[in-house]
Amino acid sequence: MKKLMLLLFAVGCIGHTMAQDNRNSQRLPAAERAKLAVEKMAPLDLTPESKSSALVIMTKFYESAEKAIREMRASGNVDRETLIATRKKLAAERDAELRKIFTEQQMDKWLNEIEPSLRPQRGLGNS
Repeated sequence: MKKLMLLLFAVGCIGHTMAQDNRNSQRLPAAERAKLAVEKMAPLDLTPESKSSALVIMTKFYESAEKAIREMRASGNVDRETLIATRKKLAAERDAELRKIFTEQQMDKWLNEIEPSLRPQRGLGNS
């Protein structure tokens, strides 16, 4: 009977742990996220110079976003609307920099196909 109770307790703990929201899980560092983003730009057929410039731009974008979130958390002001506005501002700055190195066709493909696939997606169970 004790073994059965211990087994049920262990299964319950494991189930509870797995059901927890993973929002607090550690994200990849900015440099790694930037590298993955540039890898997803493969359909754009970038030159090595453009790829290098894109990596710098994406790294700066992810570092700025992380810094903004850290500052918001430190100030205790984690307002969803402010966070969205900050992300849109940083994305606009990033896209302005990318426009300098992408052709018009590459920029269209970036905005319509690649960039949306980089946005974090919430699971269906999270609200």
